[in-house]
Amino acid sequence: MISRIAPLVAIVLICTACSAPPASPVASSSPGGAATPTPSPALSTEWTEYHRDAGRSGLGPAVPALAAPQTAWTASVDGDVYASPLIVAGHVIVATENNTVYSLDLFTGGVIWKIHLGQPVDASSLPCGDIGPVSGITGTPAADTASGLVYVVAFLAGRHHMLFALSLVNGVVASQQDIDPTGSSPAAQQQRGALAVGGGFVYVPLGGLYGDCGPYHGYVVAVPRAGGAALTYRVPSARGAGIWSAAGVTLDASGNVYAVTGNGASTSTFDSSNAVVELSPDVQRVESYFAPVNWIALNEGDVDLGALGVTLVGGFALAVGKDGVAYLLRAGQLGGVGGQVARLGLCAGAFGGSASVGSTVFVPCTDGLYAVSVSAGGGLGIAWVARHPKLGSPIVAAGAVWAIEPASAMLYALDPSNGGVLFSMNLPGAEHFSTPAATEGFVVAPAGRAIVAVATAG
Repeated sequence: MISRIAPLVAIVLICTACSAPPASPVASSSPGGAATPTPSPALSTEWTEYHRDAGRSGLGPAVPALAAPQTAWTASVDGDVYASPLIVAGHVIVATENNTVYSLDLFTGGVIWKIHLGQPVDASSLPCGDIGPVSGITGTPAADTASGLVYVVAFLAGRHHMLFALSLVNGVVASQQDIDPTGSSPAAQQQRGALAVGGGFVYVPLGGLYGDCGPYHGYVVAVPRAGGAALTYRVPSARGAGIWSAAGVTLDASGNVYAVTGNGASTSTFDSSNAVVELSPDVQRVESYFAPVNWIALNEGDVDLGALGVTLVGGFALAVGKDGVAYLLRAGQLGGVGGQVARLGLCAGAFGGSASVGSTVFVPCTDGLYAVSVSAGGGLGIAWVARHPKLGSPIVAAGAVWAIEPASAMLYALDPSNGGVLFSMNLPGAEHFSTPAATEGFVVAPAGRAIVAVATAG
């Protein structure tokens, strides 16, 4: 049996360029004093980042297998949940647009602790966007079990982005650091992409608001976990080329960072817009890149390649964008403009994050969920198509593919061999790119202003 609460590691990060909101956030435990989690079976699967890990595999435990699933609990929270939940040491970590972070008991949904990190931004004060009435925490946090910390970016009143490191034990703030790059316009930047932890850094992607308004740019900010000034990669486009996919960046086994960009300003000279960019772990060097030959047309039509996160599978990188064309690239040597290994007209358009099992990648599209086969020789094929869920960023757990359809707020479990529906249920709500998390015996789904836990084996 393992402890339900990770050990507290007393680490205080000393950073440069730190600033604080007007009042220091204070964590609170559940009513009645310090929370005492109930005893629980040992769990081996930690879901510490978007789609489980910095490689964005989306692969959870196969056992216990799906059998008579049912709702275990539903918990209400104080704002809309766009971020994926995390599952760490028997706790469910949830972040809201009201800039509140919760730690819930995995087995009961009870609040272990919560912390409000500061007043969110009034969405009506922003130049454009599709999140409201407030904009707070949108990108999925990332947990580091070794240090006992969870990292989360809050968009604070005054319109600036603050990276907080919180104790997984009690929510206490260990450090905070403003991560808006020098020269950026924070009001025009959105932190939608998931955070990632790898090597000595926390990675924070930045893009623009829905509507592409203002002088925004695509950035990857690498914040040293030991403290110090952040390092920044800015896409070399005069404007735009945001890194906005909900999946954020993807890290390979060597710690290199794969980011995929959106539409940029250029209509002539290549500016790394609509591209896959491989960066060194400190994001100071471009190791390789890829762009479709029609990147200019994609710029002109706002047809972002960067709508779906990069999938790493079998020595390859898979990218699919708003036009639904899938590109298979050689990981570590992306090929430059037009340098794909294979190309496939896949679907009507892909958004969010994928999941992969072996050589199969499950891709969320506007016209359904696609199972894409990747051959060892570098070929692409379609194994099956499920017309629902549409735009459901999938994960795999309990022998099923799980995804949430935002328009209907329906959670689906599909047979990974053929896409047949094994289970479905209505959720209280859903947001753009909602995606679940999983561990042994549970799938945990964001549901508007609530979290729903499904017991996968009844």
